[in-house]
Amino acid sequence: MPLQQLVEYFNDRLEQEHNEGYRPFLLENGEVHGLFGPIKVGSNLAPIRETLRTSHIVGRIAQLTVAANPVQTLLGNELDSLLSLPQAPDNSDSVINFDRLTRTVHMLNYLPQSHLDELLFLYVDPRHILGVKEDHGAYFEEIIVKCGLQTSNVAIALSVSNAYARFFPSLQKGLENYQRRGYRLALKFDIQSLEKAALELISRVSPDFVGLSAEHLDQVRDNQLLGKIQQLNSLVASVNGRSLLLDVADKRSAALARQSGFSLVQGRYFELPVTSANKRDSDYLAGKAETYQSRRAFS
Repeated sequence: MPLQQLVEYFNDRLEQEHNEGYRPFLLENGEVHGLFGPIKVGSNLAPIRETLRTSHIVGRIAQLTVAANPVQTLLGNELDSLLSLPQAPDNSDSVINFDRLTRTVHMLNYLPQSHLDELLFLYVDPRHILGVKEDHGAYFEEIIVKCGLQTSNVAIALSVSNAYARFFPSLQKGLENYQRRGYRLALKFDIQSLEKAALELISRVSPDFVGLSAEHLDQVRDNQLLGKIQQLNSLVASVNGRSLLLDVADKRSAALARQSGFSLVQGRYFELPVTSANKRDSDYLAGKAETYQSRRAFS
């Protein structure tokens, strides 16, 4: 189905679900955007690559882009609830609506470049999972099928932070509902959130992917950092998952991905323009040689 026709279909659907005149999706210069209150959201689909074969892309992770909405379609205070820390998840309609809108935008933008052997990684807000009491993924499954894909083409990604630790049992139940519908699962952590409860969540849910952000890792003062990361990668492997180092911005983080055993990588370091590709590749090969020599020295 042509992209414009899909945009109109989903506009019709949301207009029926909410109110007359609410048609948030628009197609501009080949890209789909969604309108929500004072903002216009779009997609950046960042490639996820094999660590040891970075030319091979296994999927794309959808990152939200935000611009001002010149025509406000909802009250601006709709966004206030999106920015609060998790409390009782009863007043979650705005979160659920915003989450569904953004994931539909990402799905539509992914279609022109989708491949059967690639995955689309879509973040879901923890408050969405907490706000939906049952049948997680049922609504979005209809969207996926309408776009000609299957739930197995989509990895539901959840950013796990310490703020949600007391909600882990409920989050686990929701994630298991996604699994039953055939979705892949991805959990994302930052180094500060890798505590006992988070590691137990990995063991219980057995996600297909576990991501760690490389941001600010160089600021961590911990002599055991490399060992902790390697322990994480071992845990992920034990549940038959694949580990992913996200937000790789420089050679040092790329070397860390190799040295600590990350299976996959993502970040702007691997998206250098063609004019810089030779330098990046030579840095990468030099890093591999350095890693090899280090291993020999300690073998």
